Amino acid sequence: MTASDWRGQAGSGRLGNDAVTGHVADFAVWIADLAWLWRRWIAETPGPHIIAGHSMGGHLVLRALAEQAVQADGAILSAPMLGFHSWGLPSALMHAVAGIMAGLGDRRRPAWKWSEKPGEVPEGRDQLLTHDRDRYSDELWWRQHRPELVMGPGSWGWVERAYASTRLLEKPGVLEAVQTPVFVVATDNDRLVSYPAIERAVGRLPHGELFRFGKEAHHEILREVDEVRNPALEAIDGFLSKIASRRQ
Repeated sequence: MTASDWRGQAGSGRLGNDAVTGHVADFAVWIADLAWLWRRWIAETPGPHIIAGHSMGGHLVLRALAEQAVQADGAILSAPMLGFHSWGLPSALMHAVAGIMAGLGDRRRPAWKWSEKPGEVPEGRDQLLTHDRDRYSDELWWRQHRPELVMGPGSWGWVERAYASTRLLEKPGVLEAVQTPVFVVATDNDRLVSYPAIERAVGRLPHGELFRFGKEAHHEILREVDEVRNPALEAIDGFLSKIASRRQ
């Protein structure tokens, strides 16, 4: 197994003008990085080769598959960022608004306020991520002991490019052409990414499978309480077993 931080996130520095704001010139940068890592990894490891991503990582994995930047035996996506909560407004309009905001000043500036005191964890953040207090506390421990891991809001440039990338995947024929089996774990209680967008995307994938949770799960399904996390892991294990059996 190999894991990697995205360029400009976690321990891979920042591409903006401060230590916490997430920024990237274009999501294509990350797709190119992933393609490079993937080529090296599959050359050095035996198959089957499975690619996995959570949230924004899930978005990038799916886009990389759609663009044939990676060829995998299977893919696992956890709460992938395939759309935003838009209050019923069309993504084209939201994208246009984001473009205007990005153009009004430095594209690297934060798109939203993080907390009342810079650097502090926003109040109620745990209620967006997981019901498991111990696993959430573990994250806070790492944030305290490895401050370079702390991530704040996205930039307006990131928001605009995120809309551009999600709209790319919404185009007819893009996801329909993905032949890789894709297993998606998601919750319709997600308050960070759009569950309806996830459901639509899985329905368009020729070999897509959705394992859905409800109010018992928040966004970080694999960091949830055991009553949620264990069934998710068992379902993923079943998917991997099917992939392995096809290679025999």
